[in-house]
Amino acid sequence: MGNVLVLAEQSHGKFPKTTLVAITAGLAAAGKNGGECHAALLGKGVEGLAAELAAHGVKKVLVVDDPALEHYVADAWSSALAQLAKDGGYSVVLGTATAVGKDLLPRVAVRLGAGYASDVTGIVDGNTYLRPMWAGNVIATVQLEGPAQVVSVRATAFDAAGTGAAGAVEKKSVSIDDAAKKTKFVDYAETKSDRPVLTEASIVVSGGRGLKSGENFTTYLEPLVDALGAAMGASRAAVDAGFVPNDLQIGQTGKVVAPTLYIAVGISGAIQHLAGMKDSKVIVSINKDEEAPIFQISDYGLVGDLFKEVPALTEEVKKLKGH
Repeated sequence: MGNVLVLAEQSHGKFPKTTLVAITAGLAAAGKNGGECHAALLGKGVEGLAAELAAHGVKKVLVVDDPALEHYVADAWSSALAQLAKDGGYSVVLGTATAVGKDLLPRVAVRLGAGYASDVTGIVDGNTYLRPMWAGNVIATVQLEGPAQVVSVRATAFDAAGTGAAGAVEKKSVSIDDAAKKTKFVDYAETKSDRPVLTEASIVVSGGRGLKSGENFTTYLEPLVDALGAAMGASRAAVDAGFVPNDLQIGQTGKVVAPTLYIAVGISGAIQHLAGMKDSKVIVSINKDEEAPIFQISDYGLVGDLFKEVPALTEEVKKLKGH
């Protein structure tokens, strides 16, 4: 038997969907290990969030409220999380492959001397996992050895945890080593938008190199995005060309999304981009090249000039919504 410790990320006093995804995966891993799923809540002034977290099916929430953890700094957080895992004798430490998860969890694995499996999409048994390779063309079966494991799961591979029986809340204290405190938090330049968060939106509209300029993203794509109440994304080609900032990038080296509706505009469909959106429920593509690879995975495709088709589509959406 082995218990699982889930890293619960929070932002501005709220738990993002990615944390609820981690809990679902943690519950599944605990079932495979014959143990319980617990959650670790780190930060400063976070004690009030523990009850909300405990209501999502975990047996216990471990709260570490420490001034050194007020802002995410990898060294201090990895020291704290690894200490919790050691003290509790956890078999698995698990989190979502977010920007924080990708940065933090490998460091925790090193501190624990544990095997590490990243971007996991399936849990086979107590120490065996499935993860995509080669932009999703291959699904590898990874087996971890040793008494401890660290795992990051893909945010689109598991459903968000619902509410269940409330677990216990337990305050914990850790001793963060001096070396881990040498890195100091200076500033966090957060991108703010009235649009939905890209990784949580139910509708995503993405633009590619076919839009030709950043101005065309503003002129042609943004009206459709706002008419649909969608989040805006982009291909790596559009980001590399400087059309939009890189926090909008979707793909193998960007964000992974799986919305109910994904609209690809002027995106050819390179395999690196498909790796970040192919799990979307319905995929609609607009491209003037009828041979574009994106059409091979699209549920609906429109071959045409996006500079004519997108404004027409935007107007039809506005009519349907009574704007």
